[in-house]
Amino acid sequence: MRDREKECSFDRKTGAGGSIREQLEAVSNACIKCDLCLKECAFLRKYGRPKEIADRYDPARKDDERAAFECSLCRLCRAVCPAAVDPAGLFLQMRREAVRRGNADYPQHAALKGYERRGTSRAYSYYGLPEGCDTVFFPGCALSGTRSEKVILAYQKLKESFPSLGIVLDCCTKPSHDLGREDYFTAMFGEMIDYLAGCGVKRVIVACPNCYRMFSTYGRDLSTKTVYEILVQDVVDGNRQTGIVATIHDSCVVRFHEGIHESVRRLLQNKGYSIEEMPHFGNLTLCCGEGGAVRPFAPDFAAIWGRLRQREAAGRRVVTYCASCANTLARFVPSVHVLDILWEGEAGVGRKKRAAKPPLTYWKRLRLKRWFKKNVPVGISRERTFTGEEAGKKGARGKFLVFLLFLAAVIVVVKAAGVSGRLEQHALRTWIESFGAIAPIVYVLTFAVAPALLLPGLPITIAGGFSSVPYGAWSME
Repeated sequence: MRDREKECSFDRKTGAGGSIREQLEAVSNACIKCDLCLKECAFLRKYGRPKEIADRYDPARKDDERAAFECSLCRLCRAVCPAAVDPAGLFLQMRREAVRRGNADYPQHAALKGYERRGTSRAYSYYGLPEGCDTVFFPGCALSGTRSEKVILAYQKLKESFPSLGIVLDCCTKPSHDLGREDYFTAMFGEMIDYLAGCGVKRVIVACPNCYRMFSTYGRDLSTKTVYEILVQDVVDGNRQTGIVATIHDSCVVRFHEGIHESVRRLLQNKGYSIEEMPHFGNLTLCCGEGGAVRPFAPDFAAIWGRLRQREAAGRRVVTYCASCANTLARFVPSVHVLDILWEGEAGVGRKKRAAKPPLTYWKRLRLKRWFKKNVPVGISRERTFTGEEAGKKGARGKFLVFLLFLAAVIVVVKAAGVSGRLEQHALRTWIESFGAIAPIVYVLTFAVAPALLLPGLPITIAGGFSSVPYGAWSME
């Protein structure tokens, strides 16, 4: 059975999926007010128990809409909940509701949207599919920018097991997903899946936990694995010891995927490292502070996670398998990516890594794209030009076409009824005056719609000038 979470379906116990009304009801009914989630989460300590938040939610209140964007969506609350309530699922739906109401265009999210937009642009995207390709490597944005050389090494290693391995440099658009921009995410991610499926791709290998979450949840028939689960298949367990201790930060977006957790640990142990777990690991891992796009919106909440991870690391070097987590945690504790260790050995964990930062990350991504275009023979390739706005443009064109058809029908009816023949000045003036006190209104409406119906305006203008409608209608004195 595939290891994936059915976020698109609705479960009345957990509150995952469904409409905002269904989720509010589910969380309110299921929460037993045990306060275990409050002990773990500063956001819930500020805003109250999940049941209380659900019961008082009013989308018309700006404070309720804004509060949903302060949750990191890390789902630690769900992990500790004895009733399996999923408040994060509710908060995501609240974000979507805010977007639907047009109340979620916060300036704090502009940089993240821009980062995502560049990732999906023609300049940075590249799909290279060799002949017979049914498997692609999808390294993600952050790893490609900070550790582009590791992306190449990972691709070359994977190619030993998948000779026709393709490469996809693109963004999974998880930022828009988490910001509640459901229509945009569905359009962008859906177009990607349709293209890959249409090219015969059946399997996606990812390096980023965020990408894994998106592909495993919304990838339809595509099989999704992490590069760590593939690399560990070549591991032969032994007793090699280096004396180096590593503590692992599991990414919160894959907190319930134990196969990924175990694969990373085995890879490190195979390199001779001893693993010492922090109090929060695996299913109970912490957010690094970047989850849910909270850091630019509520930096205090984001910093709480970082400081807590710093205390739990207790001076040990932190190893993670998410490039975004590695960058964020580096503000609080020395951290490295597991791929640094796999291809740099003791040097990878024995010194502080200096990962690339913007704008250098964009330059590295462009170089990575050039390397793949030069070194990977392909049968099919593309740079993505789809922007997610095409569907809206098609909808607008469709509405305009309907309007034109309606207008044409009205014109035909008007002509068939012989209205044009009645536009002689005397007949028109007599007809308008017959309305008595409301004649001015009739005249204004007639004058307004005449051009749209392709009726001549001159007779109407003259009729208004010479008409002697009661109450001095035309002079408006």
